[in-house]
Amino acid sequence: MHSNGHGHIHDNGTGFEPILLILFALVIVIYIAAVVISSRRYKKWPLYRTFFWILGTICTASAIIGPIANRAHMDFTAHMVGHLLLGMIAPILLVLAAPITLALRTLDVQSARRLSQVLKSWPLSILSNPITASALNIGGLWILYTTGLYGVMHHNALLHALVHFHVFLAGYLFTASMIYMDPAPHRFSFMFRAIVFTISLAGHDILSKYIFAHPPSGVTKEQAENGGMLMYYAGDAIDVALICILCYQWFKATRPKGSLAL
Repeated sequence: MHSNGHGHIHDNGTGFEPILLILFALVIVIYIAAVVISSRRYKKWPLYRTFFWILGTICTASAIIGPIANRAHMDFTAHMVGHLLLGMIAPILLVLAAPITLALRTLDVQSARRLSQVLKSWPLSILSNPITASALNIGGLWILYTTGLYGVMHHNALLHALVHFHVFLAGYLFTASMIYMDPAPHRFSFMFRAIVFTISLAGHDILSKYIFAHPPSGVTKEQAENGGMLMYYAGDAIDVALICILCYQWFKATRPKGSLAL
């Protein structure tokens, strides 16, 4: 249990840490097992994708369990480090690991067909739309930090878990809707994605400035300023990586066929 200095008492959820640790380890083991199966059947799976998956899983885990997660109950700056790990860094790494492609290569024909049908379904077409993904990602953060939700979630373990789950899933959906690493039946043009991305980036930056000026419930002015600056500068640095990947894919798709391969 922790107190954040404002009379809020928080449970750091250490009872669940061993279970979560086992689950995260399983996620890595399953991916590696799929890599072994896939590499036997087809061309060798790129090693860097496995590295991205392991690193992405570690980033996700460190935002939910361990020192950063425990500190986040008391310290808004630590909470913001967790947000960047869970909602931005981990999604990029996990998307770059191309888990859907690996699953399609590893599963039996019938299961792979079922997965393809799910990818082509209308709910996925709505969720994978860059506008929907951006609204869930940036809109969710605006709700979290500009309403009383941030203060309330520290008193309710289920709500706390749901908020973290949303931050991660919305971050993954947003990243996957911007850069296509896996099969994407509902594709959008580079121009459309670039426009939506630019608007989302502005929404994220404006929110970080809002947090700087208007601390969320139960957060001191000093911590809000530190957290807001971290969200602004670190968030932009992470987005630069996403912009570089998107621009590289755009260049690769539109360059003349006769040009030299990079």
